Amino acid sequence: MFAKIKAWARNLKRQIFILYFACKDERVPWYAKAFTACVVAYAFSPIDLIPDFIPILGYLDDVILLPLGIMFALKMIPKDILSDCEVKADEMMKNGKPKNWIVGSIIVLIWGLIIIWAIIKIFSFFS
Repeated sequence: MFAKIKAWARNLKRQIFILYFACKDERVPWYAKAFTACVVAYAFSPIDLIPDFIPILGYLDDVILLPLGIMFALKMIPKDILSDCEVKADEMMKNGKPKNWIVGSIIVLIWGLIIIWAIIKIFSFFS
């Protein structure tokens, strides 16, 4: 059973990398690129729609919403482009995932702003 779950997770990771390369491909239509970018950003983002610390529901978005988004995104992309992206994704799976410091910095900045806003609201509430 754990082997099946592990294989499923590995395939999901591979599909996310395929979508990552599809986002960068200029042959992908703009609407598919926009939807795919949202799915990839959600997959790589540490921010979840439902926080993981909530029992059962916390992992529901990772188990249901993300695979559905991947499925719809894969259907929007032409097959020839997908086959090119699959080759690139397989190479990346062997070499390791990319590091995008700009996007990581933006996520940290957003979290920092949220924390600062929350602190200001808390202090203004008590004063």
